[in-house]
Amino acid sequence: MDTEQQEYRRPRHPQKKHHWGRWFWGVIGVLVLIALFFAGKAWMNVRNATSKMYTPSGATSSAELSSKLGDGKPVSFLLLGTDTGALGRSYKGRTDTMMVMTVNPQKKKTTIVSIPRDMRVNLAGDSENSPAKINAAYTYGGVKEAINTVKDYFHVPINGYLLVNMGGLEKAIDQVGGITVTSPLTFSYDGYSFTEGQATEMNGAKALAFSRMRHEDPQGDYGRQQRQRLVIMALLKESTSYKSILNNDFLDSVSSMAQTDLTMSNMTQLAAHYRGAVGNVKSDHAQGKSANINGISYEVVSLAERQRVSNELRQSLGLSKVTLSEE
Repeated sequence: MDTEQQEYRRPRHPQKKHHWGRWFWGVIGVLVLIALFFAGKAWMNVRNATSKMYTPSGATSSAELSSKLGDGKPVSFLLLGTDTGALGRSYKGRTDTMMVMTVNPQKKKTTIVSIPRDMRVNLAGDSENSPAKINAAYTYGGVKEAINTVKDYFHVPINGYLLVNMGGLEKAIDQVGGITVTSPLTFSYDGYSFTEGQATEMNGAKALAFSRMRHEDPQGDYGRQQRQRLVIMALLKESTSYKSILNNDFLDSVSSMAQTDLTMSNMTQLAAHYRGAVGNVKSDHAQGKSANINGISYEVVSLAERQRVSNELRQSLGLSKVTLSEE
């Protein structure tokens, strides 16, 4: 397992950063909303792309999600990001990013809570490899294990998921002719240089270098996640063009870098009835404390902190509080 100490921990108070909310709705928008403005071939291309992305996790109920969306009830999703290899390969890598997002259309509110990737947990279905860092849940048991472990530790339902692979972005970025991103800091990595506050045109290889640097960022993993979001948002902006929607190679790239258990019908329901919640986004995180246990560096999230996060997420879903116990 990774023994590196986490370089930076954000302050405890919630952060008003809407990037992941925009990212999620951007993905939904690219695959659904823009197709509504174009007829025939564009709609068929988007439908085919979403079909390729559709991958049931085995940990959620498609019927339950469809019922909730049809009734306009609050729903929850696990957002996962991985930065190694291609989806579907035998070695999955680990999830660099894990976030629980709830969407409440009645309150018109979206809540997003980040989970430390190094959080020490007992995996839900894998006692042999426990305890482990929560980002290893995907390695050992795929999306199903990741969902079940999050559900166990915070006692919140998960109705669906979206997994994005940063390593699959290179081809998609090249297909749209590159992206433009403004760097939040000055650094060099993998032969490329970036300047704080300067807009930079990037091809796929340069964008991956921009998104992968970690150790020189004063915010560590949190800074890398921010740059990954900037790359994804820039790609989404470029991909809304009519040319991109008609480009089967581009849509094949998008569908190969993401997987979800949302159907085309689910996405259409979200786009039509839940977008009002995107204007009010609350971002938070589960705060851990760095600890070296048996030579391995973890983030240990206390029972009190898990309880706080559980209360917040359950309240956002209109559910009553439950009392957590030590795992």
